[in-house]
Amino acid sequence: MKIKISLLAVITLFAVAVLPACKAKKAIVTHPAETYPPDPAPEKKDTQPPVQQPTPQQTPPPAAPAPVAKPNYNFKNIQFEFNSGILKTESYPTLDQVAAEMKKDPSVKFVLNGNSSAEGTYDHNMALSVERANAVKLYLVNTGISGDNLSIKGFGESKPIADNNTEDGRKLNRRVEIKKQ
Repeated sequence: MKIKISLLAVITLFAVAVLPACKAKKAIVTHPAETYPPDPAPEKKDTQPPVQQPTPQQTPPPAAPAPVAKPNYNFKNIQFEFNSGILKTESYPTLDQVAAEMKKDPSVKFVLNGNSSAEGTYDHNMALSVERANAVKLYLVNTGISGDNLSIKGFGESKPIADNNTEDGRKLNRRVEIKKQ
């Protein structure tokens, strides 16, 4: 019991000593020194004649804005690996160039035509061609192109641009074509 009383006394003494130190301090207000306006400088006389403003007939016409380069919508096909809808890293520079051209006129709409080679079933190739077109669309949307301006179509193996009987021909057929609508 003695410990409780002595502990209570110590806490009370501590509170009495510390709490007044925690009160908010009043700011000391000082009045600024009186200031007087500076002495007026003596007037100087201009030795140069005043500059004449040009009249409307003399003003040169405003400079014409720099011509905006006409967009080039002749895009390279985006190639894909066998049985894959994943973009190749070597396609990125081409897609960046495509995005830059598309941004020159944001009102133009495009169709992304997905294609595949003749390997696999008809249904698989159709799904793969749509997947490829969607991969290109996603990349372009991520670069700032409006998704509303891009539509996709899957053609599967129905529109080959090369012979499906050779590996080189099949590689060319695994593509997405970007066409202006």
